[in-house]
Amino acid sequence: MAVVKVIEVLAEGKTIEEAINAAVGEASKTVQNIKSVYLKDTQALIDGNKVKNYRVNTKISFVVGD
Repeated sequence: MAVVKVIEVLAEGKTIEEAINAAVGEASKTVQNIKSVYLKDTQALIDGNKVKNYRVNTKISFVVGD
């Protein structure tokens, strides 16, 4: 039976997709066997009445061990 661990990662990007990729990219520097990412929350950062960036709160799951 596999054991799966979940970590929460916050990241920012010009698009929601870029922010999610930033979260997974940063997590993958120290975590192996990433299997999925759950988008828990999304926030748009506004500057001058326009969306400047998106911030995402993700839950990244990965298999622990073999």
